[in-house]
Amino acid sequence: MKAREDFRDWLQRLDVDASPEGARFRDDMLRLLAEREDCFLRTCFPAHFTASALVIRWDGAKTLLTHHGSLGRWLQFGGHCDGNPNLLAGALREAQEESGLAGLVPIEWDPMDLDIHVIPANPPRGEPEHFHYDVRFLLRAPRHAVPVRSDESKELRWFTPDEMRALSEEPGLRRLVDKWDVAPLRMTKPE
Repeated sequence: MKAREDFRDWLQRLDVDASPEGARFRDDMLRLLAEREDCFLRTCFPAHFTASALVIRWDGAKTLLTHHGSLGRWLQFGGHCDGNPNLLAGALREAQEESGLAGLVPIEWDPMDLDIHVIPANPPRGEPEHFHYDVRFLLRAPRHAVPVRSDESKELRWFTPDEMRALSEEPGLRRLVDKWDVAPLRMTKPE
């Protein structure tokens, strides 16, 4: 399975020095990948891979977040891989579906962050409490993009980095904000 091997090689090469958790998250992800053939499926418990994206406005000044319908929190866009080890493709698909934005473009091919977080049990779906091994990307929205709320969201809204910091104490989202706030994109506009 070439795509799975490519993902493993990609994780091993990834620079994770930007956060103290980065190396630990990467090592845990490599272990899950080696131990579980079904790790890209949402039925893999106690953990499986997910992909998400921080969608930034074309000028880099704000990011679009979703007020998640079932979790009741402001989050970046993302979701399950549905068996596909191409996590960038998964992040693009989820961001487009959940934001209604076509034409999203990756700022970089490598993820901007890795995160492992707990998801509460969902008895109606028969899902126990489990972990999402989330690979996070930075995507840029087209200049005149107008978001359209999906059924998965209560609301969509653009936020500055400072507004996001005031919004959430969740460590993974705050780490994303800090990385985005110092990214070179914040200093330059697209050509």
